[in-house]
Amino acid sequence: MTIPFSKYHGTGNDFIIIDNRKNFFDKNNFSLISKLCERRFGIGADGLMLLENHNQFDFEMIYFNSDGKKGSMCGNGGRCIISFAKKLGLVNNSIKFIVNEKKYFGAIENNIIKLKFQDVLLIEEYSDSFQNGFIIDTGSPHFVKFVDSIEIIDVFKEGRKIRNNAKFKNAGINVDFVKIENDNTIFVRTYERGVEDETYSCGTGAVASALATSYKTNSENNNYLISTKGGNLKVSFEKSEIFENIWLEGTATFVFEGKIDVN
Repeated sequence: MTIPFSKYHGTGNDFIIIDNRKNFFDKNNFSLISKLCERRFGIGADGLMLLENHNQFDFEMIYFNSDGKKGSMCGNGGRCIISFAKKLGLVNNSIKFIVNEKKYFGAIENNIIKLKFQDVLLIEEYSDSFQNGFIIDTGSPHFVKFVDSIEIIDVFKEGRKIRNNAKFKNAGINVDFVKIENDNTIFVRTYERGVEDETYSCGTGAVASALATSYKTNSENNNYLISTKGGNLKVSFEKSEIFENIWLEGTATFVFEGKIDVN
């Protein structure tokens, strides 16, 4: 079988995107998905997305982690698939799509792709004898830990330790290490479940980190610049008793397209 695909990245968080509106791709072939994402023997990516038809929305996004397992929401992936849908001529500059039966909205302004998130109702403070941080679900679960020496921290080792904590091991959790640079800038490094390694950027992690920073500092600021290894993102929101009108924005870059033959 020959599979046509496109490769995109959002601040270094890279994805294989497949136009599956004709349902030719077997979404239950998890070993194939993992093989395509493998960086030495496949195309290479942090995740794979299928764009499919939906009778009430512009399209449906189905996301898989690089281990081949179906994932939850992916913020950078969501921004990349919006750009892909625009290239296909499926959308204009205002987009509505669905992921895991949840509605998401997007907007395209010049070369910036904006994605609106679901409201966040709860931030849980967590502490045990080894770790302390904040648990937030921004479409994917995140453990946000504030650190001082973020440049030298071993994200793979420390992130893996938290991700495999007995509390989180079964379902898995993404781990964000955050350094507050100033009132509106934070530096974020993320260990992603499903990738089981540090990625260059994480969209849902950027949102979780911004909300956790606002919560921790009790700041009135509702706009944050997120610095990552792969580039910069912006997060904005409104805060009352909950976080709402949450937007993630940044570039979504087309890398290349091609076809791959698989057995």
